[in-house]
Amino acid sequence: MKQKLKSGLFVFSDIVLLTISFFCAYLIRFDLDFEAIPKNFVDNMILLLGTSIVLKIAVFIPFKLYKSLWKYAGVYELVSIFLASALTNGALFLYIAFVERLAPRSIFVITGMIDVFLIGGSRLTYRLYRRLVLGRVIRLDNIKRVLIVGAGDAGAMIAKEMELHTELNYRPVAFLDDSDYKKGKKVNGIPVLGGIDDVADVVERKSIDEIIIAIPSAKPAVLNRIYEQCVKTKCKVKILPSMSQLIDESIILKRVKDVDIEDLLGREPIVVDLEGIAGYLSGKVVLVTGGGGSIGSELCRQIASFGPKKLIMLDNYENGLYDILNELTRKYPELDIIPVIANIREMDRLKEIFGEYRPNIVFHAAAHKHVPLMENNPEEAIKNNVFGTWNVAHCADMYNTDRFVLISTDKAVNPTNVMGATKRIAEMIIQALDKKSKTEFVAVRFGNVLGSNGSVIPLFKKQIEQGGPVTVTHPDVTRFFMTIPEAVQLVIQAGAMAEGGEIFVLDMGEPVKILDLAKNLIRLSGFEPYEDIDIEITGLRPGEKLYEELLLNEEGLKATKHNKIFIAKPLHIDYELLERELEILKQKVYKSSDSQELKEYVKVIVPTYKMAQ
Repeated sequence: MKQKLKSGLFVFSDIVLLTISFFCAYLIRFDLDFEAIPKNFVDNMILLLGTSIVLKIAVFIPFKLYKSLWKYAGVYELVSIFLASALTNGALFLYIAFVERLAPRSIFVITGMIDVFLIGGSRLTYRLYRRLVLGRVIRLDNIKRVLIVGAGDAGAMIAKEMELHTELNYRPVAFLDDSDYKKGKKVNGIPVLGGIDDVADVVERKSIDEIIIAIPSAKPAVLNRIYEQCVKTKCKVKILPSMSQLIDESIILKRVKDVDIEDLLGREPIVVDLEGIAGYLSGKVVLVTGGGGSIGSELCRQIASFGPKKLIMLDNYENGLYDILNELTRKYPELDIIPVIANIREMDRLKEIFGEYRPNIVFHAAAHKHVPLMENNPEEAIKNNVFGTWNVAHCADMYNTDRFVLISTDKAVNPTNVMGATKRIAEMIIQALDKKSKTEFVAVRFGNVLGSNGSVIPLFKKQIEQGGPVTVTHPDVTRFFMTIPEAVQLVIQAGAMAEGGEIFVLDMGEPVKILDLAKNLIRLSGFEPYEDIDIEITGLRPGEKLYEELLLNEEGLKATKHNKIFIAKPLHIDYELLERELEILKQKVYKSSDSQELKEYVKVIVPTYKMAQ
């Protein structure tokens, strides 16, 4: 309704301006002497005026002169006005010249020029009114002075939109860019005052309130460098996402977001062989255990995009499964999605599921993974991570599944906790089974996943929201990190590359100090560590180690066609021996309540396991 009213006002305004233009043309043609106009021309004046206005309004409409957002009026809109005016006045000129001499031919040449001046001028006046008059209504003390890092196209668009959207209370003050060509010049009238290393200086000199990083193509290493400069200030820092996330966005300023830890990992994102992945997932029956969890649900999302014949989502907990089912049903209404509530500890139930659906591909993500909780409840870790994996893997073998992909962890390497040791046994199970089965069994090993259930990031965010303190177990603790989509991409890619028995390992870049992670997250939240939010060192938890490893000492490392994915050399696992050891472990876990005894026997199976004292 509001837009229709505005359009109506513009039509009325144009009628008035076109009328003025028409009579001004006559006055100019006859040297401002109205009495000099011949009587036959005067008699036809009203007819020509009415015809001219109707014709021009009719042409203005398809040129979208009443649909443009005139608060953004610029060169494009002026060109549209010129073309529309030239078309209508040209047609009237030709009619007078060759059909009927109702007026001097020059009238519509002069009218054309006046039309462009008056109509175009009215639009630009409206734009200036919004910027200069309405913009002054905003309280000056609410205006945020903004420094834009990146003086390219994205930065220029952000600056322009800030000036147009005065209601947002942003004022672009300066640009920074490492391009020597741009330094000292102006972009949209805003100066480029230096390079990335000048952030702190410009913030102080120009009283900057907020910094926006507007380099959507920037690599992680560049983002880290920029952020290192930004944290020297007390400004809030925001970032423009990658170019892939900006497609089809009419207002780029909407896409500016707070900087996330994910933006600062210092590692190139994973790129997968989509064609190869589609080749083994499309038209297949795919089963995902732990389908309602953080990793499992993302697996389901990505698998669904490749068009499987059926997607079976298995989980013991209904809430997460319900959420991902609703999401995927809305997004892929034609996909046959089957939610299954089941416990991987129950072999008979698993046989029913495998017998009914006969999955071609299995992704095994169901596991207990919380380190401290599993340390205090080793029997549950063993039941789920060891014997749950044994059940699912043997069902895959029994029902001729083509491929089985185990989701493993870096904590399985030289484990110092029950969770890691049980995941190592899970790896051993699939490596042993691979030697005697037609099914291709592989494992995928990666580090901590940002934002997953049990991850340190959600804990830190919650502690910051509560005013602190943020708790870190040890100042020297380091971890590898990746995002959930990256982890899942690796898992799916591993399935495409599987030949059987491999443990796939991601090149995860440099490990991250948890203390540095905590400091950065506090700063990203707009606070200063130790001043606004305290950091408390609590001491290493039972089973926790200072650093994580991705390879056992005895494992070799072989490159793949993917430059970020490597294969750990398959180790020889004696199936009969492992089976006997697991039978003993089963007897102990279901008959004994002695946690220490369970841990000691786990060490028999996993000699590299270093039990917490």
